[in-house]
Amino acid sequence: MSTNFSTCLWAYDAKGMAEYYKNVFADFQFISENPMAVVFEMTGVRFMCLNNEPAQLAFNEKISFVLSVDTQEEIDHYWNYFTQEGQAGQCGWLRDKYGVSWQVVPRLLGKLMTNTETAPKAAYAFMQMSKFDTAKLEEAVR
Repeated sequence: MSTNFSTCLWAYDAKGMAEYYKNVFADFQFISENPMAVVFEMTGVRFMCLNNEPAQLAFNEKISFVLSVDTQEEIDHYWNYFTQEGQAGQCGWLRDKYGVSWQVVPRLLGKLMTNTETAPKAAYAFMQMSKFDTAKLEEAVR
């Protein structure tokens, strides 16, 4: 038996939302489109976006996406794109222009947080950050 699942997002402009993500993810691919929905893949994950009236449902932080990246340049790329029309938060969290919550984190953080010596220092450092700064993280654990 083979089971798959994908994420379904409701937006007031499904096609616009898909285009918005297409502009930031290099590996974005449209799968299908009809008047009610757009199906696409980004970073190898399939999404379906349904058209919805703006006031009916809103996104909140109970569901969010975490982007784990290797470099400060990647952090800057996603952070700057999403916060341009969205809203910055703390500890790498943000909301994009559609209200979807994302956390953009360096993979380095996983290594720092699983080491009992560096975890408290790293946690203290990133709790002071909005956008992650890998140089400051590395400096904090020295």
